[in-house]
Amino acid sequence: MLRHVRASVVILLLMTVILGLVYPLAMVGIAGAAFPGQSAGSLIEKDGKVVGSSLIGQSFTADTYFHGRPSATGDGPYNGASSGGSNLAPTSRALIERVREDAGKLGKGVPVDLVTTSGSGLDPHVSPAAASWQIARVAKARNMSDTELQRLVAQHTDGRAFGLLGEPRVNVLQLNLALDALAKR
Repeated sequence: MLRHVRASVVILLLMTVILGLVYPLAMVGIAGAAFPGQSAGSLIEKDGKVVGSSLIGQSFTADTYFHGRPSATGDGPYNGASSGGSNLAPTSRALIERVREDAGKLGKGVPVDLVTTSGSGLDPHVSPAAASWQIARVAKARNMSDTELQRLVAQHTDGRAFGLLGEPRVNVLQLNLALDALAKR
């Protein structure tokens, strides 16, 4: 019996070292070598300073910027430490009231992704329709032409992955950074 216990302890320790140390460290090394930008958080820099991540949305509220989806994080918008959906069912009275209230503030014809949260509550993307819907407001606030902003939105629209997966989308942070760069010219 002692032989079985000893063999079990040796296997436990061996598997703990392999699966708890060797494998995770190997994956971190491989990911860092194969995907250096993504493994570091897909950070976006402006003038040598990190301004965000292409994977996590930010709260833009000024009329001079495109706005993203509402955030579902409870203690502050786009708080990565409390990521998660609202867990409200589509029939939830609280969800319906919040969406109606947000849609009422934004006006007629608002695209659904500007009043609904994503599954993670942190999505940095909006649909091209949601970005286009905001062009008139941003153009007026920045004294720019609609055509100029339509071109900018088109340039920052990512298509479907491999041509068939997902939906076309616009990263709001990258679009707003390009908007600032365009305004500096």
